[in-house]
Amino acid sequence: MDFLKNEYLSIVFSSVAVYLFIILAIRLFGKKELSQLSVVDLVFILLISNSVQNAMVGSNTSLAGGLMAASALFAVNFLMKRAIYRFPSLSKFIQGEAIMLVYKGRMKIDNMHHTRITQDELMEAVREHGVNSIAEVDLAVLEVDGNISILSNNFNRKTNRRRKVHKAITKQQ
Repeated sequence: MDFLKNEYLSIVFSSVAVYLFIILAIRLFGKKELSQLSVVDLVFILLISNSVQNAMVGSNTSLAGGLMAASALFAVNFLMKRAIYRFPSLSKFIQGEAIMLVYKGRMKIDNMHHTRITQDELMEAVREHGVNSIAEVDLAVLEVDGNISILSNNFNRKTNRRRKVHKAITKQQ
């Protein structure tokens, strides 16, 4: 590839290739890696970023080389976001879909196995949402961003109460 002989075009090409590789790797290894980071996840991300740095800029440690790599990453990220927005099938391919983990107090074991979510991780999310047990959960969903959303009867009561208060305030104004 003759264009790779230009050092800056080579940096752009390498940066875009690394970006696409990381997206593919995250997609293959699961979206739960995107949610709250454990110490192991943080170390992993730091090591990945360090390991791909040389693949992007090579021996060029200049300011211009670093800015060129960063510019390429910003540009490809911008284009990727627009493409994901414009083409829902691409979004589904890259980001996946939300997956139900609990429905009406019953865990969806097959979905938990598929997403590699343990019962302990699910219980942690349930407790973070102020719910005591799986039986009290109406719906738990692993969202595309890796977070787990929890809806429960208790949540619905709180939401309804807030709506009534909001309606009363709106009527007074």
